[in-house]
Amino acid sequence: MQFSLKKFLPHLLVLIGFVVISLAYFSPVLQGKAIFQNDIKQYIGMSKQQKDFRAETGEETYWTNSAFGGMPTYQLGAIYPHNYIKKLDLTLRFLPRPADYLFLYLLSFYILLIVLKVNYRLAAIGALAFGFSTYLIIILGVGHNSKAHAIAYMPLVLSGIVLTFQRKYIAGFLLTTVAMGLEIVSNHFQMTYYLLLLVVVLGLVYLIDAYKKQVLPHYFKSVGILILAVILSIGLNATGVLATQEYVKESTRGKSELTINSDGSPKEVTSGLDRDYITQFSYGLTETFNLYIPRFMGGGNFEHVGKNSEIYKRFRSEEAPTYWGKQPIVEAPAYIGAVVLFLFVLALFLVKGRLKWWLVGGTILSLLLSYGKNLSFLTDFFIDYIPLYNKFRAVSSIQVILELCIPVLAIFGLVRLLNDFEKKDEKLKALKSTTMITGGLALVFLLFKSSLFNFSGANDGYYIQSYGQEFVNALKEDRKTIFTHDTLRTLVLVLLSAGTIWLFLKEKLKEKWVIVAFGALILFDLVGVNRRYVNNDDFVSSIKVNKPFTSNAADKEILKDKGHFRVFDISNEGLQNRTKASYYHNSLNGYNAAELKRYREVFDFYVAKNNINVLNMLNTKYIIADTEAGVVPYVNDEANGNAWFVETLERKESANEEILALDSLDTKNKAVYTFNKPDSFYKRAPTESLIQYQLDSLASITLKEVKPNYLKYESNNSNDGFVVFSEIYYGNGWKTYIDGEEIDHIRVNYTLRGMEVPRGNHTIEFKFDPGVVKTGSSIALGSSVLLGLLLLGGLFYEFKKNKKESA
Repeated sequence: MQFSLKKFLPHLLVLIGFVVISLAYFSPVLQGKAIFQNDIKQYIGMSKQQKDFRAETGEETYWTNSAFGGMPTYQLGAIYPHNYIKKLDLTLRFLPRPADYLFLYLLSFYILLIVLKVNYRLAAIGALAFGFSTYLIIILGVGHNSKAHAIAYMPLVLSGIVLTFQRKYIAGFLLTTVAMGLEIVSNHFQMTYYLLLLVVVLGLVYLIDAYKKQVLPHYFKSVGILILAVILSIGLNATGVLATQEYVKESTRGKSELTINSDGSPKEVTSGLDRDYITQFSYGLTETFNLYIPRFMGGGNFEHVGKNSEIYKRFRSEEAPTYWGKQPIVEAPAYIGAVVLFLFVLALFLVKGRLKWWLVGGTILSLLLSYGKNLSFLTDFFIDYIPLYNKFRAVSSIQVILELCIPVLAIFGLVRLLNDFEKKDEKLKALKSTTMITGGLALVFLLFKSSLFNFSGANDGYYIQSYGQEFVNALKEDRKTIFTHDTLRTLVLVLLSAGTIWLFLKEKLKEKWVIVAFGALILFDLVGVNRRYVNNDDFVSSIKVNKPFTSNAADKEILKDKGHFRVFDISNEGLQNRTKASYYHNSLNGYNAAELKRYREVFDFYVAKNNINVLNMLNTKYIIADTEAGVVPYVNDEANGNAWFVETLERKESANEEILALDSLDTKNKAVYTFNKPDSFYKRAPTESLIQYQLDSLASITLKEVKPNYLKYESNNSNDGFVVFSEIYYGNGWKTYIDGEEIDHIRVNYTLRGMEVPRGNHTIEFKFDPGVVKTGSSIALGSSVLLGLLLLGGLFYEFKKNKKESA
């Protein structure tokens, strides 16, 4: 036992070091402050209603009315029963946010390198190289927490896979199950999908290697074990996975039935996102050098250029739009590090075998795919033929794969340098070639920058129109200055790295000091760049983060109205903070990459154009707008209300016809629909395209009770009638009852609910009770019990094995 403790002690010290480093970088969290993240601000606005409901009732609602007219909460932090893998995730994230994610980066990558049999000292350096990669820090600054969450568990998943191929089948299976379960619980399927692409590359390289070594049975046995592990990990997350799978078909990630756009132009029919939307954020070919020289393309959209800049001298501004790449928005360059890339190139000469090739293969694939529309033949192939690739946008974010692969291979370059597998002459030759490639590239950029680049950006035409040619001239000069500064910085770091290795090979520097030197160089390099973009200035009082919005006069006036209605905020403040209205009201706006598809289409066709006819049918009682006197709430007295009887129900033959009909539809008296599911209404409906209802002038329907997941109405009508409800239709979970008896309702007016109501007085109820949550929770419980039993069995087996070996 004493020996085991001694063996574990270095790892414990490293983990403590990771805690200290994570808290040190985000030190304001120790003062009770929180980092301001715009995406999280928007999320807080979107999720407030469901959180308030949870706090008030102790129950979970899986529907919210606060955003986009109404939508499921599956992508808004819904809490599911028996989600024990989530409890493990929360245990691992014990540090204050965002230090918890940085700690996960470091811990997960450290475990991967330990599994790959790297010395703990070098593994710790590798973890720092990965954890402080600029992109990984930047996404914490802007609030892409679920993305960071998923990235953090990627190395842990790879650890389980590698263990399995190392013939440690039980440990590999258990670690892969838990790690993949944690990866899925992060709920960022785009990052998980990119990890899958890397695993495919790894699998192909291992398959070729197994064929050459004639160990195919071991390979397929390992693959079989890993497939079982993934299945069990999905079971642990069954509720979230099943709910997302169900929802995605109805979201903007699913296939649209429309063949026209809101401007009437033909629409590309696809089962995923629009091609232009997918490739909107495409990495420029020249931007590749941002990985090596941080502000090669000017850095982020806006940089602090200081008082010595040309912009300040001529325009008295210390901030300037220095980015001159092709992407619409860039918070910061995806800098991996000059030192890390130097070691990566060195590793290309020193490292051999399958490890090198799956890491290089993953790096190349992710880089090429990140180019998007700038390498259209490859991107189009993946969009058209690779399953699920067209479900995700911002293709440049696939660079997270190379940001994982490059540090791994870089550390193995150090491993090969410090061991005796290679002769000293070969190491010197590799050092010379690496220095010539990396240092030579930086030197060429320094000497010939004006000949190679014109430092003109895509938005310079706009700047000329807005600020004049002199502004752009000054901007170009500052871009050159930034370029020169960071290129020189990279060259110095390359020479310091090369010098350190040269001193070691000449036996003038001991191994431990090489490790210390590279640890210091990597931290100096990456932290120095990261602090330009994410630093203590980004932290504010936790109260401001938890309560990011302040009600204005319009909000306060609307809050006096205790009715159930929607608000459309078109004020400048509302447009800049799209979930502010959601924080206080039931809003037509929102902030989410996967809203309901049909609602988004109605929004693009009509709501965004302030079509009052459609605003009325959505029960938009208040419109918040700017005036000379300030922000005011306009009262829309023509809003249709919560529900109403109509005289006519007209069937349309296509989605195109149905949505176009809304433009001039008398929504108070008429509704349109298309066949959308085989329920009893369609079986009863006559073959004629027009159904007339006799409307009693005294007929009424009144909303009596409302919760996010429950609506209760009372109706009175002397005739059979048809009611339109100003609630967003979602067929997977909303159940309808008349006097306690469940009946069907249908989709009308492209995105609302409608149903036949018999004559007389009735109580009508809508309850959101998604079966997918019940089914998924049962699977998650069973999977958790099974994993627990397998963990106990695995521990018992290892105990018996060790006892037998020591006997």
